Amino acid sequence: MASAREDETGPDGGGRPPLRAEFLRELLVAPAGPLARLEVVPESASTNAELARAVAADPGAWPAPALLVAEHQPGGRGRLGRPWTTPPRAALLGSLLLRPEVPRDALSWLPLLAGLATARALRATAGVDAVVKWPNDVLVPDPGVAPGSLDVASAEGGDQAPLRKVAGILAEVLPDGGVVVGVGLNVSQERDELPVPTATSLALAGAATTDREVVLVALHEAFGEVLLRWQDAGGDARAAGLDADCAEVSATLGTRVRVERVGGGDVVGLATGLAPDGGLVVREDDGTTSVHHSGDVHHLRPHE
Repeated sequence: MASAREDETGPDGGGRPPLRAEFLRELLVAPAGPLARLEVVPESASTNAELARAVAADPGAWPAPALLVAEHQPGGRGRLGRPWTTPPRAALLGSLLLRPEVPRDALSWLPLLAGLATARALRATAGVDAVVKWPNDVLVPDPGVAPGSLDVASAEGGDQAPLRKVAGILAEVLPDGGVVVGVGLNVSQERDELPVPTATSLALAGAATTDREVVLVALHEAFGEVLLRWQDAGGDARAAGLDADCAEVSATLGTRVRVERVGGGDVVGLATGLAPDGGLVVREDDGTTSVHHSGDVHHLRPHE
């Protein structure tokens, strides 16, 4: 689809080509694609925050679904307000405005559904074995990391390449009932450009493509398909079969986990499934079962 664009690279992008807004609109904006509006900006402190402000200022100018993409995001936010930055043009940084016709309590599925769509798009387009760490981190094997090293999703062992975080997802409900879903995907970063040792990029994972336009189109086509199934089922992920699809790409289910709860205190046990609202079901070591909707999840090795 997209071709090499060496002649369009510039010093600010470190040799990385820019996204072509008009080209992407031809592919992704109706009637050809699922979006009603797409904008690409050179820089945004946070695409989620910027899109939320734009919608509040002029709702009519941002019909859903609308996508805001930034070439550089020096002040991005992850879960729990953690900072997240990338070099210019090295990542896909975008926020999608949605107004899904589903009950409000079904919106808790959005981070999981976005993770499912991202994993599917990366598997199909980049050829990487992407999985999802509940609820909103997308991981891929990183062959450049020694097996057995500290791992965000401890591998079963042996000579498997450790899993590393390649993408994060942040969903936020707006005051008017809309939802902004932000995705930050590391694409071409080298090892020394990553923010933390537990991260990776598509380039480091040996992806079949690091063309951001190809990946962006694949992401939104996959997300559009997942959202259509979800809305057609009235927001019932189980009726749509999406709970099973999320379980299929999950790196968390079936593993021992430690859940650091936001209010304090840890829970340790086996992640056994997803609750009807997308919460993580854990069978704790004392035999009790708990359901978690927030907090940090750490994958543990069997002996931990």
